[in-house]
Amino acid sequence: MSDTRTASTFSPPVMEARRWLDGVSFPPERPLLNVSQAAPVDPPPEPLRRAMAEIVMQDASAHLYGPVLGLPELRAEIAALWRRDYRGEVIPEEVAVTSGCNQAYCAAIAALCGEGSEVILPSPWYFNHRMWNDMTGVRTIPLETGPTLLPDTERAAALITPATRAIVLVSPNNPGGVEYPAELLAAFRDLCRDRGLALILDETYRDFDSREGPAHDLFADPDWADVLVQLYSFSKAYRLTGHRVGAVTASVERIAQMERFLDTVTICPTSLGQKAALWGMQNLGDWLAGERAEIIARRRAMEASFDRLAPQGWRLMGCGAYFGWIEHPYAEASDALARRLVREAGVLLLPGTMFTPDDSEAGRRQLRIAFANVDAEGIAEMEARLAALPAA
Repeated sequence: MSDTRTASTFSPPVMEARRWLDGVSFPPERPLLNVSQAAPVDPPPEPLRRAMAEIVMQDASAHLYGPVLGLPELRAEIAALWRRDYRGEVIPEEVAVTSGCNQAYCAAIAALCGEGSEVILPSPWYFNHRMWNDMTGVRTIPLETGPTLLPDTERAAALITPATRAIVLVSPNNPGGVEYPAELLAAFRDLCRDRGLALILDETYRDFDSREGPAHDLFADPDWADVLVQLYSFSKAYRLTGHRVGAVTASVERIAQMERFLDTVTICPTSLGQKAALWGMQNLGDWLAGERAEIIARRRAMEASFDRLAPQGWRLMGCGAYFGWIEHPYAEASDALARRLVREAGVLLLPGTMFTPDDSEAGRRQLRIAFANVDAEGIAEMEARLAALPAA
């Protein structure tokens, strides 16, 4: 009997890490610091919850199937926001709403790739991208990013073969936290266009980019649709994690291909979640600006903490959006160290081995911290615990 598709990849990393908590107790004076998952644990803001309650009680369509590609009014709102923020031309027909950004990636790969296709992923990568590639018979080609965590176009070009279909970038980056410069994204756009590839750009964390103004000008290119496939999530912006609403922006032809995939997987995105996302886009601009300011403040706290930890050999390699990517000073591999941090420091984070190829030496030296649910005080406490951790 042949191996199944699901057996071709690894277990979900966040679920694996949670199992490390089994049998471990955390005293009241030192509760668990969980910096393993990049998702807010607080519910949506109260005004949005009230609006959702009203929708549930008064809007019968919130309980019915909707269009496969999403509610027209939400697609139009996303297109209008992209036109404003990126100063380019995007029409509603170039937007599809998905059941979270993970599904947006799955739909994009389904529309772009076939059995045996290759996709270039910078390493360290977002593990669910690698998992989906594995399960669909798509070969992941690692693009090592080195100490800057920024991918290089020349290195990428050397990896392209006749089987290559796309290059995937995430900015602000998960897991590395780095914000890709606009000129770097433009260079990858040009490379993909020259070689007949798609550029998949995951902007799940765009709302927490520390830079002012457009993060890139890719949509200002009048021919953007021949190369760019952009992904987005509402989970982080409005804390709609459980409602699973994302989006993909691409050419009308590629959206039509994705529609086939989306129809057979979920039929349509959740209507309540879409209506909530639309309400948030129309009413929560100031609130979202406050959320961004808080995340940027936590970034500064992370940078300050690791400046103080530097004499012990800790190094902050990348920091931004929800993430800090760090290098540790211990002889043991990061997966062993991550388990020891749970037992000896009460800190749950993810090892670099979960984001890199199996033979990656860098992955053994690095760790990811997700500070979405840890404020500046919690970051200072984490710093103290790391500083006190003895060698194995």
